Amino acid sequence: MNLRRLLRDNRGFLLFLLGLGVLRTAVADWNPIPSASMRPTLLEGDVVLVNRLAYDLKLPLTDVVLLPLGEPRRGDVVTLNSPAGGTRLIKRIVGLPGDRVALRDDVLILNGQPLTYTTPQSHGETLTPGWVVDAVRTTEQLPDRPHAVQILPAIRARRDFAEITVPAGQYFLLGDNRDNSEDSRYIGTVPREKLIGRAHHVLVSADWLGEDGWRLAPRFDRWVTAIR
Repeated sequence: MNLRRLLRDNRGFLLFLLGLGVLRTAVADWNPIPSASMRPTLLEGDVVLVNRLAYDLKLPLTDVVLLPLGEPRRGDVVTLNSPAGGTRLIKRIVGLPGDRVALRDDVLILNGQPLTYTTPQSHGETLTPGWVVDAVRTTEQLPDRPHAVQILPAIRARRDFAEITVPAGQYFLLGDNRDNSEDSRYIGTVPREKLIGRAHHVLVSADWLGEDGWRLAPRFDRWVTAIR
């Protein structure tokens, strides 16, 4: 009896929680950025908004597609369930089904054409507190979606791979922090059903790990900003 009364008295709150759960699992979501793989586009401590209906309506909590709603586009920043273990990742689509993709000395080659890059700018990049390395930032002229990328010359990384053709229904994804990203160079191409949604805005942001160790400082200049 007490349980029934408790449920009755809190029916509105329980319905709110149920609706919030459905919203996050089927419609929209927000995800914190835990790693540096998308620097400089996304920073650790950013919280991004994800449109789960950008591509497909799915059965909540599964990869089962109920209804296709839109087509992933080259340059979209997406969240995904990694096909190599199920870890949730956030990367950028650089290759669509049927595209030929290669990488040569950190230069992306798309359908036989090397992309162009703006004049690189050097700066120091903190990998861990007390460890600063040289980094190079430039704008990669991806068709219809130019965006910033970062290269870390001092880090051992996979800067080359032979041309592959992206299979039907799959996508080739890279992190913007090219030399510090677990992406399609390592996990392979990503089936469409593994794409969770398109990340479109940074909702809030805070610097949670500075050069001197733990700290928490809001980055108000990044709040409610579009992801490019």
